Amino acid sequence: MKKLIETIKYLYNFILYDIWRITGNELTRSRRFFYGVIKTIYLAFRGYNRNKLSVRAAALTYSITFAIVPLIALMVTIAKGFGIESFIEKTLQDTFIAQANLIPATMGFVEKYLETMQGGLFIGIGVAILLYSVMNLFIQIEATLNNIWQVQKSRSIFKQFTTYFAGVVLFPLLLTITSGLSIYINGILKNTFIYQIYSPFEQFTVALVPYLTGILMFTIIYLIVPNTRVRFVNALIAGTVAGIAFQLFQTLYVNGQISLTRYNAVYGGFAAIPLLLIWLYVSCLIFLVGAEISYVSQNLRNFDYEVDTDNISNRYKTYLEFFVAYIIVKRFENDKPPMTAEDIVNEYKLPIRLLNQILSILTNSKIIIAVKQDNNETAYQPALDINLLTMNMMYSKIDLRGSDMFLNLKNDEMDAFWHKMQELQAKTDKIREKILLKDL
Repeated sequence: MKKLIETIKYLYNFILYDIWRITGNELTRSRRFFYGVIKTIYLAFRGYNRNKLSVRAAALTYSITFAIVPLIALMVTIAKGFGIESFIEKTLQDTFIAQANLIPATMGFVEKYLETMQGGLFIGIGVAILLYSVMNLFIQIEATLNNIWQVQKSRSIFKQFTTYFAGVVLFPLLLTITSGLSIYINGILKNTFIYQIYSPFEQFTVALVPYLTGILMFTIIYLIVPNTRVRFVNALIAGTVAGIAFQLFQTLYVNGQISLTRYNAVYGGFAAIPLLLIWLYVSCLIFLVGAEISYVSQNLRNFDYEVDTDNISNRYKTYLEFFVAYIIVKRFENDKPPMTAEDIVNEYKLPIRLLNQILSILTNSKIIIAVKQDNNETAYQPALDINLLTMNMMYSKIDLRGSDMFLNLKNDEMDAFWHKMQELQAKTDKIREKILLKDL
């Protein structure tokens, strides 16, 4: 029992502290992959709580509920263009098999909605309302993903229109194909004679089709919706997790609805509403967890030494600030190309998150300056004459950032203590004035 407790304590400390002090450069490829999986799972769970994904999923469910009739209307309109509108209705009926009375009512709303759009003066207004309802949903989805990705700015109006218009066309089509394939394979094809004569490998391949379409759908969304650069491999990782989870939930939900006939007998047609909301909520939750995975998998390095960085002492942080400024100055003195943040990380094994903080401090203090290279990457070089950059100037520029002496209080004891501190500082400054940073 004692050994078990010690093992649990070790694993707890390892996951919370030790694993973040091991960078990828120190590991073999297999161990780096294994540690990366552990870090991603831990950070995704933490992000689930910190970003309140359960609340955001509920908010998205609320938004989708209002946009569902225009969304289905758009799906039907697009489907008519392809001649598959009956397939759309059949897909909806098979998806919500336990709420048979829900689909005719919904499709009735959709037909009336489309009829109002075809009436002379109102056709333009109807189309505008339809597009606004659907695109407003996409705007909220982007805002949610931007929050997960910690992106502050949304796209421009033009980019929003082009991106969301593509999404308005592709997303309903992909969702319909994904759900339709899943229902067709699990509910129809498996009961046919043709499926029975397939080899086990062919049956397995056929069963994979809805999962692959689901993975494709989520990967595309994670790749293009956030207003930041998302690497394909990270979008694919998240899309794979979300796509598989969505298909498993879809299969469970469709098969489980058969056992809900007793629930329908009690609540009648009203049962369709809470069941639909549950399906929407869980689907949104899967979608947002996948978005969290795409973010943390792409930014794993930013969390190296996270606990230590958050609790770093002023002395050690000052030392690192001086060291980063020193290496930038020395490269300039030796006529070498300026270094990017990536160069500094690779050369000196500094945590990227801490380095970005230090580069921001040095840039804001006007000690270094960011310059664009020919390959459009950002590099850093001194912002002033290195023959004038003394230790004292460095301390002054860093220490005097922000508000100073802002308390409007008159207190003799405080004033006397301030003057003593200033006298001691002046003695130290005399020594530091003689030492150039490049001569260290």
